[in-house]
Amino acid sequence: MAVTNETFQETSFIYEQMIVFEMNERTMVKVAVAILMAVFFIYINCVMIFAMSSRITFMEIPRYILFTHLLLNDSMQLLVSCLMYVFALVYLRLVKVVCGLFVMFGSGMSRVTPLNLALMSLERYAAICLPLRHSDIATPKRSGIAIAVIWLVIFINLIIDMLYSTVKDPGFFVTPIFCTRQKLFIALWQMQVFQGFNAFCFVAVSLIIIYTYIAIIVTARSASSDKTKASKAHKTVLLHLVQLGLSLSSFLYAPIESALASVGSTTIFIDLRYLNFLFLIILPRCLSPLIYGLRDDAIRPLFLYYLTCRTRKVKAAVMVQ
Repeated sequence: MAVTNETFQETSFIYEQMIVFEMNERTMVKVAVAILMAVFFIYINCVMIFAMSSRITFMEIPRYILFTHLLLNDSMQLLVSCLMYVFALVYLRLVKVVCGLFVMFGSGMSRVTPLNLALMSLERYAAICLPLRHSDIATPKRSGIAIAVIWLVIFINLIIDMLYSTVKDPGFFVTPIFCTRQKLFIALWQMQVFQGFNAFCFVAVSLIIIYTYIAIIVTARSASSDKTKASKAHKTVLLHLVQLGLSLSSFLYAPIESALASVGSTTIFIDLRYLNFLFLIILPRCLSPLIYGLRDDAIRPLFLYYLTCRTRKVKAAVMVQ
């Protein structure tokens, strides 16, 4: 469907008019659930990051470097998402330059997660399918470079949007607005590029993860492979695919919200919008430590040790590379 000026006007109406509602006890409970869930998992992520950083060995293994980056990214996105949710609840109008920074980091981090998952899958592919070259291919330095390239690619599109808006309208960023990604578009091509890049991420990352999954399964069936290690690796990549679907579901948030606005009842719209936010924005970002960290025999004992304020004994764990 072609993007038109009418689409922008309709979206603006949806975001600015339908968000306003009365703050009652029921609403406060819903807000508390969403925010407390995010805060709790930010805490879990921080404990897991601290646990890994307490052992220098973790920071020398690409697998754990990428996992730490994933945890940091998800934690920051949870924080930004909650802040923007609160801004929406109180109908706070932000100066566009401030809104632009929030949106830049929020949108950027939502794209970083699937690309990071692709890197994690490729690292497992190299470990299982190219074991003799794994130590040369996957190094801490190359992991850092790969992470830097991801952020560079992500922010190029966002910076171009900001610069274009500044050149076209020098006073654009001093205008107070209700802060959403759509409100920062001033040209149709910006939305088209934004949607096109999201689609590219989905297709490219999906192909990478599916390819690595199939390659690891084929290798696991060969007589010369380490059956246990290969089996665990293909299960991990399969979880990457599940996490990819959950993380990319956040791209559906705006289209679903626009569709929900067609519901006749404002109350029903608000309830559906809340569930949309909870299950497409908050929940996918809460699953990384559960999907990866607690499955890892090296991380789990150390994580539980720090989670229980060092009251548990840390059992010796084998570092699996």
